[in-house]
Amino acid sequence: MEWLAILILFGSFFVLLGLGVSISFAIGIASLLTILSSLPFDAAVAVISQKMASGLDSFSLLAIPFFILAGNIMNQGGIAIRLIEFAKVLGGRLPGALAHVNVIANMMFGAISGSAVASAAAVGGTMAPLQKKDGYDPAFSAAVNITSCPTGLLIPPSNTFIVYSLISGGTSIGALFLAGYIPGLLMGLSLMLVAGFIAKKRGYPIADRPSRSVVLQKTLDALPSLGLIVVIMGGIIGGIFTATEASAIAVVYTLILAVIFYREVSIRQIPQIVLESVVTTSIVLLLIGTSMGMSWAMANADIPYLISDLLLAVSENPIIILLIINLLLLIVGVFMDMTPALLIFTPIFLPIALDLGVDPVHFGIMMTFNLCIGICTPPVGSALFIGCSVGGVKIDEVVKNLLPFYAVLVVALLAVTFIPQISLTLPRLFLGY
Repeated sequence: MEWLAILILFGSFFVLLGLGVSISFAIGIASLLTILSSLPFDAAVAVISQKMASGLDSFSLLAIPFFILAGNIMNQGGIAIRLIEFAKVLGGRLPGALAHVNVIANMMFGAISGSAVASAAAVGGTMAPLQKKDGYDPAFSAAVNITSCPTGLLIPPSNTFIVYSLISGGTSIGALFLAGYIPGLLMGLSLMLVAGFIAKKRGYPIADRPSRSVVLQKTLDALPSLGLIVVIMGGIIGGIFTATEASAIAVVYTLILAVIFYREVSIRQIPQIVLESVVTTSIVLLLIGTSMGMSWAMANADIPYLISDLLLAVSENPIIILLIINLLLLIVGVFMDMTPALLIFTPIFLPIALDLGVDPVHFGIMMTFNLCIGICTPPVGSALFIGCSVGGVKIDEVVKNLLPFYAVLVVALLAVTFIPQISLTLPRLFLGY
């Protein structure tokens, strides 16, 4: 029965995806067909409906629409150009200055907006003409932008961690937020190392040294935007508010910043921004709801335990098991976007990791880091398509330039996987986790 359930679940899921069915509906239909293999039709429909409703009945999920709204306000609030100017101050004197500026700006903007795609579009769209003017190969510039835009998914606030917290059974969102900082910085710095090496080899220019007055001005312009991270994380660490409450505060903060302080968003634009946020939230929550139904279907058919037994039959060495899980997730990331991959495979792999003594916060960071690589890879990488579009290059032109960045990201992933302190030091230091 377990093998039949696996065949029905994943077979129907991939067939539906191949037919062009939306991934949310593909998950829901595949789950229903799997449940029908053991229950009558009326009972199966009732079960999946109840699981979808109960899965969405979570206080922590309120953070998702608020963070999406805050990100959309930021995207239209003139934040990107101010962060790029500040990034020039930080990385302008390094070899291949504009490549480093791209990475640093993506780290800051991605952390504020919480979206890799928004970061790739906003930062890449601004940086591409500047880099082309300075003689940078457009394919190299696009590769830097594509691989650095997911850093904001690790540096909080991040909706990805909220989704993982829900699907993993209540892992601390505050601990996940803190745990993402060092891996996110490690991802960015590793990309800067490769970009600097290539830029120096190709002779890309170094920016002129800015005057003290320029440094001060650019820093002051960027500080209000970066203050969002300070307010959110300071409040969570200080116990002033929860991560969910922080999301509402983020909306108020970004509204004041974009409408009153920067004056880049008018009152008339707010209804449209809210509408766009509602549409995005609906897509995400429908995906979460159907995935909760799939999680129940897998658990009812003992699929996680069957896969666990298969992996442990290969080896009982935790290092080997974690390597296999990482390899499987890298393959999954090539064909599936981050959120559905996280929702589908967390219930499968997390019990195995817990049996090996892996901390759930550490495992969540590992999974997120791994799937961040996936959104940069063909054929379905969302960051890849957006990065190529704003960079004005074709995918086949940029792939060769992406290879050294993929290599260093895999090395960084292995470091995050096998050195738990990279993820757990900050939660233990500030939260006593």
